Amino acid sequence: MVLSVFVDGSGGPEAGFGFFVKETGESFYKKEADITNNQAEYTAIVSVLKKFLGSTDEIIIYSDSKNTVSQLNHEYAINNSQLRSLAMEAWELIAKYPNLKIKWIPRNENLAGKMLGS
Repeated sequence: MVLSVFVDGSGGPEAGFGFFVKETGESFYKKEADITNNQAEYTAIVSVLKKFLGSTDEIIIYSDSKNTVSQLNHEYAINNSQLRSLAMEAWELIAKYPNLKIKWIPRNENLAGKMLGS
């Protein structure tokens, strides 16, 4: 089975992050005050990686954060130490998945953004 997992996050005083699984309709959202947009995007991806750990399904994580996707796919450098530590946590989890992709999508195609109302 292929699972399409859409992630989104927003920063600031009303910050939060979450994900939506297209095939099952499952969704998750958590408020996390005072984090940046980038931290929220990373945290959303890490939460998906933790949730599906041990799954043998093909998992495709979709994010509308080009920066986060490019950094996790080793295309962009990470100059922020907080983001680097989130990326290290993500990479440690990614290594445990046999069949995982992280892909960028335009904001208007992000089902999590629509679901989370951001």
